[in-house]
Amino acid sequence: MTSGSRIGIVGAGVAGLACAKVLSQAGFPVEVFDRAPDVGGVWSATRRYPGLRAQNSKFTYAFSDHPMPEDFPRWPDGQQMQAYLAGYVQEFGLGPHLRLGTEVVAADPVDSGWLLEIRDQMGVHRTTCDHLIVANGVYSDPVVPDLPGAAAFRAAGGRLCHVSDFHDVEQARDRSVVVVGYGKSACDVAEAVSHIADETTVVARRLTWKMPRKLGFGADYERLLLTRAGEAHFPSRFPHRAERLLDRLALRQSNMDLLQERVTRKLRLRELDLVPTGPIAEIGTSSASLATEGFAEQVEAGRISVHRDTEITELIGGQHGPAVRLADGSLKLAEIVVCATGYRQEVPFLTPFVRRALTDEVGDFRLYRHILPVEVPNLSFAGYNSSNVSALSAEVGAHWIAGLLTGRFVPPMAELMNNEIDARLEWSRERSDGNHAHGASVVPFSLANIDEMLDDLGTPLPLMSRLAQWVRPVRPSSYRGVLRNRAAVAAPVAPTPAPVAER
Repeated sequence: MTSGSRIGIVGAGVAGLACAKVLSQAGFPVEVFDRAPDVGGVWSATRRYPGLRAQNSKFTYAFSDHPMPEDFPRWPDGQQMQAYLAGYVQEFGLGPHLRLGTEVVAADPVDSGWLLEIRDQMGVHRTTCDHLIVANGVYSDPVVPDLPGAAAFRAAGGRLCHVSDFHDVEQARDRSVVVVGYGKSACDVAEAVSHIADETTVVARRLTWKMPRKLGFGADYERLLLTRAGEAHFPSRFPHRAERLLDRLALRQSNMDLLQERVTRKLRLRELDLVPTGPIAEIGTSSASLATEGFAEQVEAGRISVHRDTEITELIGGQHGPAVRLADGSLKLAEIVVCATGYRQEVPFLTPFVRRALTDEVGDFRLYRHILPVEVPNLSFAGYNSSNVSALSAEVGAHWIAGLLTGRFVPPMAELMNNEIDARLEWSRERSDGNHAHGASVVPFSLANIDEMLDDLGTPLPLMSRLAQWVRPVRPSSYRGVLRNRAAVAAPVAPTPAPVAER
């Protein structure tokens, strides 16, 4: 593509903004569409739930060239994360490229690229672009279980909502709250409301392992999961020398056993009957999660009750007020039911024909490097390599797309890409029993995924920086020089003005 090729980006979250910055600096006219009135994606004010906080520290969840403000706490909350991304927009002059409050309702492939149907406050319009980047995120389409009795439950005054639609903690004051799920968002919101709710209940079909921020003896969450030594403790597709050494010395399993015992004691899981049934190695199957500060203490104090290994079978209404029935037949008063039950990973604005070409028979996205669909031209995906270092992964992915569009990087032949996708998906299914985020997660191999993209671009991280990452958590700033050099190589000519939608 030439520098005049117009780029449309769906989504103004971390990945969409990274693409807007990298591609606009590479000389492409860019438009970013997002239905929210602000930037941030999952951090948008329209989606923030009480207790939302970054899973990473401000030192690892950042772009390479835009550090978090010094006055931010080590673990930023949702509002601070949105402010950080708004600052990124201002720092790199992305404002003119943004079309906020604008939803892409349809995208149809045409000979010259894509015909987009967009909806804003003025109505429905059409515009075009030469290349479309889907950056709507893997957490954009909330899933609320279809529970029987919902109408009677609401008629009795009950509220049923997804966690992304529960914004004001004061709504829970002096009320009975049931939170469905046991992921990070479930525990975050349960801990937040438990301080003011009359009763807080967590209904968990399955308990999962969570990592405390600190384990003692100099070990912490990021040192265990965001270092190359940490990644080496999880069997990868292509075991390297360190992995083979861990196996030869029988250290992998013994270290995992020690970690599991340490986490169990640190979070007092036995005393609270919160020990998951599976091994702690399961945190490597796209479910790695940071333990919510204060959650265990609220359980111990009786402010949160956890009903484990069960689920809600029915919502109840009637003269006694709203309630839920659990699988064992017991009833729980529930004036508010908050479903932290995940998201569908879909692209509803694409035509059915295109959607079928993007996924296989079980719904797994077929994307080379989690970015490039083999069968659909002029289309790429950003942020679909869900990672423990999302901002950095998205930034490197943006440079990968820039390299692709400028011709500085030529992907393999279609047959080779399809073979690679087949092998990766088969491996992902085997290691996670099919629970692998529809092929869009690289957890716990965040650094390995970044290595792959940089190797494709011919700009690997310098050896000394790679060696440091064996014992020190990744620092995005260490990639600044590599990505700056890459941007200088890829930049074509000066940008032309962004396209204006047809009215």
